[in-house]
Amino acid sequence: MTRQAALSTKAIANPEPGSRAVKRGRSASPSPVGSTAEEAAGRRAARSPEYRAQQAERQGFREIAWLIIRYRTEKGLSQEKLAELVGTSHSQISRIESGRHRTNLDTLSRIAHALDLRMVLGFEGTTLSGRAKRDLVAF
Repeated sequence: MTRQAALSTKAIANPEPGSRAVKRGRSASPSPVGSTAEEAAGRRAARSPEYRAQQAERQGFREIAWLIIRYRTEKGLSQEKLAELVGTSHSQISRIESGRHRTNLDTLSRIAHALDLRMVLGFEGTTLSGRAKRDLVAF
């Protein structure tokens, strides 16, 4: 930041009484403009139990999305190229990678195969002794 920009920022942050930098008619609450999506989601989650429930419900979708993005980029594939290999549209891959939309097992299996991976599906429970038990199937 240049010296002049720093001085301008300081003047706006701490205006002298009567100066033009005083904001008139604005609330003291922070503006959502310029905040990240994560910050905005955090504010919304703090206000809304429904939003928090929806976020928790979609956590698995986001985790799958990050895995697909990671494997796709490791292979050097664009969304368009992956869509071509899977036999679907670019917009479908984009929706899946957004982590906000559910998809079906057939599509996930085709994505896995296009990325030279095997998809593993499983169930997890607890035994009578309290130990975790997992049953997995790869296809």
